[in-house]
Amino acid sequence: MPTRLYFDNAATSYPKPPCVIEAMMRYAGDLGVSARGAYAEVREVSRLVNLCRQRIATLIGARHADAPSHVIFTLNTTDAMNLAIHGLIGHALRTRPASRPVHIITSELDHNSALRPLNVLVERYGPRVRQTRVPFDPASGVLDPHAFERAITPDTVLAATLHASNVTGMIQPAGEIGAICRRHGVAFLLDAAQSLGHVPVDVDAMGVDLLAMPGHKGLLGPTGTGALYIRPGLERVMDTVREGGTGVRSELEAMPDFLPDRFEPGSHNTIGILGLSEAVQWILDQGLDRLRGHELELISVILAELTGPDAPPGLTLLGPGHPADAAARVGVFSFTCDHLDPATFGGMLETQFGVLSRSGLHCAPAAHATMGTGAAASADSSRPASSLGATRISIGPFTTRGDVAAALAAIRTIATEAAQLQLAK
Repeated sequence: MPTRLYFDNAATSYPKPPCVIEAMMRYAGDLGVSARGAYAEVREVSRLVNLCRQRIATLIGARHADAPSHVIFTLNTTDAMNLAIHGLIGHALRTRPASRPVHIITSELDHNSALRPLNVLVERYGPRVRQTRVPFDPASGVLDPHAFERAITPDTVLAATLHASNVTGMIQPAGEIGAICRRHGVAFLLDAAQSLGHVPVDVDAMGVDLLAMPGHKGLLGPTGTGALYIRPGLERVMDTVREGGTGVRSELEAMPDFLPDRFEPGSHNTIGILGLSEAVQWILDQGLDRLRGHELELISVILAELTGPDAPPGLTLLGPGHPADAAARVGVFSFTCDHLDPATFGGMLETQFGVLSRSGLHCAPAAHATMGTGAAASADSSRPASSLGATRISIGPFTTRGDVAAALAAIRTIATEAAQLQLAK
């Protein structure tokens, strides 16, 4: 069995900084209690949980005095997106006249964590909920902010999109979209699943009202962790989507009206949160500039190898591929091969070379459809599932130049042998 080389950081980062594992072990061995209660161990766990909120608020540029309390812990980005979308739209539907529709804007580039909740709302409420999906340019892989502005109507309540694509890796003009939304009084929800921990995110400067984030990707924490940041004041126009115990104000018939308790029923994933806290502090200590510098170095190497006249035969990178474009993307690369379907290519990377990648539609079917790598819109598409999407490799802070060289050599070997075999036929 070849040495295992991990290139699936866009799904979840691996390995984690040692301090993450140490924090989780300390909790399991020395504390082990819920953050609900009043005795000493609970007070210490509560302090550590709130420390994680403070560290996240620092990382995302939330500078107001009570910013940490506006960091709501979730299971992952998808959970955070559901909390934001259903909370905001549910309140709008409940408080608006039935004759006035609720309009939402998203994009064809977005992940199913945005598309599916919106689709459910449209299906559930019919004409009361309307959705506009802004297209993107497949050549650049980038959204046009003015397309968002053109889509805004007097009924628009929310615009939701992602900061970096999990298909093309391209960084989107989130700050421009945020400024447009702010001018028009539309709430802006940003999915930072592929950007936070990789590139700077400043919710105040970017006009972000709601920031959905995973703990287990660029933040380098354990799975089962994530958060939703809610701009102060916006919580007043968001309904709860889950209710239950909070350990405080238990006499109330409904959830408390203060944060974070209003949106955090039940016991926390405390062991995960404490691991996440140390991961965020590790990023702050390392410095995002330093981590980004390492990533940019590897991005440039990968782009130079996978594109241009010397690219592996039959290989096509989705989105821009010139090394000069390195600063415009994160370390996510999806490609197709003329002679092998994505699933077969990914399987050969693992079995022959130990390179762990991700093949398929990457939970972004509309993005792949625009790129020409997705299923047909009709239900009777005859394309086999293995032929859909692309093969994706993605890097993290612990990926080395040697790892990249080995993965690129494996990709070239597979593509070259497949092309030669095709010629022989």
